[in-house]
Amino acid sequence: MTTSLFVLPPALQNNPLLTFGRGIAAYSEVKPEHISPAIEFLLKHAQDAVDIATSPNTPSSWDKLAEPLEDVTESLGRSWGVISHLNSVADTPELRAAYGEMLPGVTAFFSGLGQNLALYQKFKELKNSAEFGKLNRAQQKVIENSLRDFRLGGAELSDADKPRFAQIQDEQATLGKAFSDHVLDATDGFVHSITNESELVGLPEDALAAAADTAKQKGLEGWAFTLHFPSYYPVMQYSENRALRRLMYEAYVTRSSELAPQYAKGNIAWDNTQNMLDQLRLRDEEARMLGFANFAALSLAPKMADNVEEVDGFLSHFAIKAKPFAKKDWIELCAFGKSNLGLADGLEPWDVPFVSERLKQERYSFSENELKQYFPLPKVLDGLFQVIQTLFGVKIAAADLPTWHADVQSFSVSNAKGNIVAYFYLDPYARPGKRGGAWMDDARGRRVLSNGEIQVPVAYLVCNFAPPVKVDGVLRQPTITHDDVITLFHESGHGLHHLLTQVGALGVSGINGVEWDAVELPSQFMENFCWEWEVLEKMTDHVETGKPLPRELFEKILAAKNFQNGYMTLRQIVMSLTDWRLHSNFDANNAKGHAVLDVSREIADEFNVIHQPEISRWINTFSHIFAGGYAAGYYSYKWAEVLSADAYSAFEEAAKLTGSVLDAKTGTRYREEILEVGGSRPAAESFKAFRGREPSIDALLRHGGLA
Repeated sequence: MTTSLFVLPPALQNNPLLTFGRGIAAYSEVKPEHISPAIEFLLKHAQDAVDIATSPNTPSSWDKLAEPLEDVTESLGRSWGVISHLNSVADTPELRAAYGEMLPGVTAFFSGLGQNLALYQKFKELKNSAEFGKLNRAQQKVIENSLRDFRLGGAELSDADKPRFAQIQDEQATLGKAFSDHVLDATDGFVHSITNESELVGLPEDALAAAADTAKQKGLEGWAFTLHFPSYYPVMQYSENRALRRLMYEAYVTRSSELAPQYAKGNIAWDNTQNMLDQLRLRDEEARMLGFANFAALSLAPKMADNVEEVDGFLSHFAIKAKPFAKKDWIELCAFGKSNLGLADGLEPWDVPFVSERLKQERYSFSENELKQYFPLPKVLDGLFQVIQTLFGVKIAAADLPTWHADVQSFSVSNAKGNIVAYFYLDPYARPGKRGGAWMDDARGRRVLSNGEIQVPVAYLVCNFAPPVKVDGVLRQPTITHDDVITLFHESGHGLHHLLTQVGALGVSGINGVEWDAVELPSQFMENFCWEWEVLEKMTDHVETGKPLPRELFEKILAAKNFQNGYMTLRQIVMSLTDWRLHSNFDANNAKGHAVLDVSREIADEFNVIHQPEISRWINTFSHIFAGGYAAGYYSYKWAEVLSADAYSAFEEAAKLTGSVLDAKTGTRYREEILEVGGSRPAAESFKAFRGREPSIDALLRHGGLA
């Protein structure tokens, strides 16, 4: 469907950001020159709608106030979403410039919307009207969330304060984009080439093939390595060349810092040191303007956790629980490095992944690379889809949606009656111009339209797996690590939350309106299936022999599941505490220089068991909190892990009766009580409706070997 929702002037009638209506954008047709005209048109259209909504003549009703505003903000949001998505997965200098040009205007509109006192009054009138009681629960939740968001958006600020508040939002958006751009540029900007094969001892065949392919693409001789994770991490994990590991490590941890020109071939203009301080100052100012003691307190207003002390206590308690296990992991690692690998002077940070991999191989008699050969991506996808179809009573099939790159796949999701209820994209491979990491994003939300039709949701699932490579001139099936399998299941859990919703009000359908510290529940829940024999048996085929994963090897990876989990858990908590304390008790206004780095060091010194090297500037690439929406929210991964482990234990309980964790009856309850309701009710209520009780930490500690 490519019909515009607006009457377009002749100059805009072929603009792909305006012509897709409620359908799917023609991504490959979007050019940088389309962005400014389309967004300027949509901003004017949106502002006109706001003016009508705030008119005294407009009734404070759902169909005259809330629904028209939802229509117009969705249109702007979806077109801007296409641009933001392309900026993340297909970055070019021209696209980046066009995106940056319009970012202030979009930020200003949504900031102004949140500050609009007349609109706030209209929504209060609707909340207090007789009609409110007749609205369905989802519509009521939209109104209640809107009133909260108006307060948090500055609607109650004085006219004298509102311009500064709007300026803060604009500056934060600009800084967040710059932070992300700097990390991408710093990652793309490094390449290390090697022409002497003797320097590559230990690297697996597929890593060498990928490095040779990278060198060829960049016009270099031999093999080339970058700081994109599929290129970087195999070096750290397998290379016997300690000098190479050190070189790559030092480049990786100094990205986007003042040390990058020395270690990472970086540009000093990509240094994020001042950017972080500026963002923290603005967040603190925003919080205080709204009457909160700090940004952490402000961030909790729409979350499950009650107060700053509760979160700090949760993380500190978890750190204390994990630290003895982390110490044990570290002592074992150092002893093994000394006795088996000749590292008598102790382990350096660039030794840790290498020694860990060797210890794991000796203890459990398998290597990650050996295991990887059993996970061709197409077979893994089949297995993932089978789990989803069995548990939730849906069918997944290939679709033919417009895409932005030849590697991108699209799929439809149908219900038991054969009706398509959702679509999703999978963009699996790392490439230049694509932001690192993995994420799910909302391309289109589910809603019931005014004519009664259902707009089905669409999601993006984005990963950064190693792309397929040629071995001996033959293009080999792309294989992924077991960690990559877990990542894929994780993002699919977010996707299911968005795609299987049955809520008709856009503001609370799918992931919309879900408390930030509960939004990871469905994603972390799905990870558990990656450790089940009945799942792995059916989603593995050795890339050369075609044989499934042997039961003996499965038992080894299960035994190794919690290998170094104390250390890994503590690492996650240190990152969470760094985020939390930067936003709760850090004096950003009087901080200078490396004050942010100093906070990370203090927390690492207090809780971590591995020393943070002097040159490490990992915080300068902590995109989750400085460019990814997780500011004062990184703790939510651990918070939601408690919920997800407890939710999964319901399937373990069912398996004792049925013999299978893929229990459709329990899956139906989970779908109905967690996935389908989206943000239409508090997450605590949804969890209790599914489990019949409050959440318990016991399952998480048991799963992680920390009990």
